[in-house]
Amino acid sequence: MNSRANNRKAIVFTLVSMAAFSIEDAFIKHLSSTHSIAQILIVIGLASAIFFAILALKNGRTIWASGLWTRLTFTRMLAEAFAGVAFVTSLSLVPLSTVAAVFQILPLTVTMGAALCLGERVGWRGWAAIFIGFVGVLLIIKPGFEAFNPSVLLVLVAVFGIAVRDLVTRVIPVSVGSSIISFQAFSSVVVAGLVLLLVSPQVMTPITLEQWVYFGFTIVFSVSGYYAIVLAMRLGAASIVAPFRYSRLLFSLMIGVFIFKEQPDVLTLIGCGIIIVTGFYTYLREQRGLTKLGKNATVS
Repeated sequence: MNSRANNRKAIVFTLVSMAAFSIEDAFIKHLSSTHSIAQILIVIGLASAIFFAILALKNGRTIWASGLWTRLTFTRMLAEAFAGVAFVTSLSLVPLSTVAAVFQILPLTVTMGAALCLGERVGWRGWAAIFIGFVGVLLIIKPGFEAFNPSVLLVLVAVFGIAVRDLVTRVIPVSVGSSIISFQAFSSVVVAGLVLLLVSPQVMTPITLEQWVYFGFTIVFSVSGYYAIVLAMRLGAASIVAPFRYSRLLFSLMIGVFIFKEQPDVLTLIGCGIIIVTGFYTYLREQRGLTKLGKNATVS
């Protein structure tokens, strides 16, 4: 009974997390109309980094210990910064519903990366699901058609960066706490924003009281979304939590349609369906493989 209750709570926290991330994306998209990408990255990254630094210190962790700043953690930070710049830029140029739709290819990308870089077994059915999933992406971005927007490729760049980040996270020692990793990630976003100021014509502009309110909400939803998904993963079984991550697409579509007056076309909706179905299929195959592995281990 307790396990069922925890799973129900985990589902609620997952839905809250996905809704929070979708709302955060909407605020970032709105802020991008008045502020540069660099400024958005610096403000949000700095505030979030400070939050996780305080959280780490409160839990008795030292954030500047040399053992926490390794080649792996720096690689993760670089991927995080790379993805952050691409994702925020895409939000400023591409409809929110399109960004969210293409972003759903991330689980399949991570599966492909795990097979190519970490030696994890996928099998021909898994590769077929990955291929079909990317066909769904092509339906959404429509290369070669009049409706093609080259800026949507930035979403794929962000997906690549986040996939690298997630793959590196798998091999970072568990002794590096999640609050430390989060602090490092948001710190790298600040650095990325500063670099953009130096190498591009982007500038820092005065922030009005109303805009500070928008930034505040963006930061609150960013941190809340992260915290909620951590609670979900700790409370519930992974097989229960993971499928509800796709709710982010639904939330983003609703925000895109009702707030930004976007109108996803039929090909985009078909592409979304293909990506979600192939993602579910790949996930279920992974879970089935883990179950068989567990049974074999028990027998031996």
